[in-house]
Amino acid sequence: MQVTVFGAAGKTGRLVVEQAAARGYSVTAFVHSAKDFAPVSNVEVVEGDVNNFRSVVAAIAEGCAVIDCIGGSTPYKQTGLEQKAAENILQSMEQKQATPLVVISAVGVAESKEQATFAYEHLLMPTFLRGAMKDKTEMEQEVKSGAVAFTIVRPPALKDADATGKYAAVPQGETAESITRADLASFLLDQLTDASHRGTAVTVANV
Repeated sequence: MQVTVFGAAGKTGRLVVEQAAARGYSVTAFVHSAKDFAPVSNVEVVEGDVNNFRSVVAAIAEGCAVIDCIGGSTPYKQTGLEQKAAENILQSMEQKQATPLVVISAVGVAESKEQATFAYEHLLMPTFLRGAMKDKTEMEQEVKSGAVAFTIVRPPALKDADATGKYAAVPQGETAESITRADLASFLLDQLTDASHRGTAVTVANV
């Protein structure tokens, strides 16, 4: 399988690239600055700007899958980065007949607000995450209105820890506490071949 990973230089994106390569996929890592991305064996690195359509479309091969791991470095500030990136990715995928798209959002968007812990909902979302939540909400709307098969993945608090291998979709009505970035990366890759959540937004957490 051929897959392009956007936001590959981020903490989660890097893990997605490494795990995708380990699964034997042909991987293109799209980064803003190649000097910030340590090489991974058998991974093609493409430098570009997700706000530039030509950069984005050039990084997507005909018929390939795409994982969007883009996230801002200042989630408390208002931004349209994720929404604009999704717009360019979707248009590029339509042009290249690429599918599916798997994209990271967050617990707290839309109906998943009910799945947030008390601290996450009342302390993080209104403060540290206030800008990101608005951008992710608009990004989700962009993805859902597109013509590309998609899965939106909503993780709760992310932990920089080793993979546990113990993760699962969290049903609506149940609280999602946290997930390691390594396990999130595994779940994202699972969605490329598992269509059980296709066309939906799914919350995932460690169990």
